[in-house]
Amino acid sequence: MGTKITELLESKEMFIDDLKGKVIVVDAFNQLYMFLASIRQPDGSLLKDSQGNVTSHLNGLFYRFTKLMQHDIRFVFVFDGKPPELKLKERERRAALKHEAELRYEQAKSEENVEEMKKYAARTSKLTKDMIADAKELIDALGFPIIQAPSEGEAQAALLVKQKAAYASLSQDADSLIFGCPLVVKNLTLSGRKKLPNKLSYDTISPELLSLQDTLATLGIDLDQLIVIAMLTGTDYNIGGIKGIGHKTALKLVREFNHDFERLFAQVKWDESFPFSWKEVFDVIKHTQTTDDYHLDFKDVDDEKVVEVLCAKHDFNEERVRKILETLHKKPAAQKGLGDWF
Repeated sequence: MGTKITELLESKEMFIDDLKGKVIVVDAFNQLYMFLASIRQPDGSLLKDSQGNVTSHLNGLFYRFTKLMQHDIRFVFVFDGKPPELKLKERERRAALKHEAELRYEQAKSEENVEEMKKYAARTSKLTKDMIADAKELIDALGFPIIQAPSEGEAQAALLVKQKAAYASLSQDADSLIFGCPLVVKNLTLSGRKKLPNKLSYDTISPELLSLQDTLATLGIDLDQLIVIAMLTGTDYNIGGIKGIGHKTALKLVREFNHDFERLFAQVKWDESFPFSWKEVFDVIKHTQTTDDYHLDFKDVDDEKVVEVLCAKHDFNEERVRKILETLHKKPAAQKGLGDWF
């Protein structure tokens, strides 16, 4: 969804080993798109095998998550299902932006402008059915459970954390909190850096834990009011929000109007910005379809299956892949963390 409420969120810096022994639920599409945007050739093109199949997402999945597994962290991957009808406009908008980026990339390519090629290439990322199928095959070979959400993946991820089937959700977006997820982990990387959006540089980062309870307590609001703040500033269901309203003004408004949302949205003239009721957006977020029909069956890593998926099908270096797999069969070293956050 990519809500614009990050500045309001209560987060704590943490260490990788604070997650030792815990289950983290992953918003799969969020991670895969992140890998597609950041793992590229110097000219901005995606990594591909000898058959022309994209492998950037597999590269990110394998190398990042095997490193994290060595810290005794277990993962569950949730994939998006059918999006709500209100999200179709956002999909159309994203498709238009990607098309424009593709045109600019081709122009930069014809001019041999490598910097511009890198800039626009990262905005053209698309996940195909084959790429998703390859990702699921690798995830299964690594022993991670896969859950198919009936609708939004982050809503399903939030349910797992609420039901204590997982400790936290892993995502770079704030959306999981809007769906009521108690804890969200951001910046879970061992490199200590992440690529800045639409830029060629990287930023130094540390893992963060976002707490819904702490955020609401600090702001003096409840979840319904947080949802309204997200709506005022813009969600995937009402793109752009109400013009001129940022997160600070939105917070001020929900405090002023308390739970009289009807009057609040009349005050900001919602009907002049969107051809649908604010209640439709609120209900989509509040009542996104999820399922209790899931099973978390963690398995041992299937080395030969991993080698088949990565090396036989996609030309990964087998010696390097097997060397990493060997480390997964060694018992993780006991390391002192900051203590339990659960």
